[in-house]
Amino acid sequence: MATPQLTPGQPAYGMLSDRTRRRMVERLRQNGVADERVLTAMSDVPRHLFVDQALATRAYDDVSLPIGHGQTISQPFTVARMTEILLNGKKPGKVLEIGTGCGYQTAVLLKTGAEVYSIERLGVILDKARRNLRAAKLVHARLVHGDGHFGLAEAAPFDGIIMTAAARNIPQALVEQLNDGGRMIMPIGEEEQYLWLIEKTAQGLQKSRLDPVKFVPLLAGRS
Repeated sequence: MATPQLTPGQPAYGMLSDRTRRRMVERLRQNGVADERVLTAMSDVPRHLFVDQALATRAYDDVSLPIGHGQTISQPFTVARMTEILLNGKKPGKVLEIGTGCGYQTAVLLKTGAEVYSIERLGVILDKARRNLRAAKLVHARLVHGDGHFGLAEAAPFDGIIMTAAARNIPQALVEQLNDGGRMIMPIGEEEQYLWLIEKTAQGLQKSRLDPVKFVPLLAGRS
């Protein structure tokens, strides 16, 4: 197949093809991701737009990649798995994301039809997320510069909350901002981390420990 001609300034990667993205989605399916909305979103979002140009040839590998300032973009399987657990086969509704990062998880949530609010503590990273989401033509999320520990009370309650950094415990503010019947998926731990699912039921909070994971820590404050 002939190599496509690139316009000046266009990244010269061979990994941007639809075929490469389809292979990523097929790996996700083989690894147990079954929600077709999630798989379609993962297929539709151009992950190469959310990583640095020097790393773009690895954009569709199942690995996390650095995005600068000590932050990372999660591996595709983790993004798909957390999104699938959060949706639980239901309509996405209103979702709060803690840790915007480069905006990739935000983009996937938007593509599933969620109304997305996203908080990022690092202003320089939030600016990068805005640029990335504009490049992907996904500009409907409300992005907020703030401390994720406190959530976003003015927009609560949320049908789902997803955290992309590891907390030491479950922030009480997030529990209070979760809608009745809502779900929260988040990593908890320091050296040893696990995904936890928190469900707000009529009987109280139900907590389930899931997969071992490795995320950057959830830090306080904003800068």
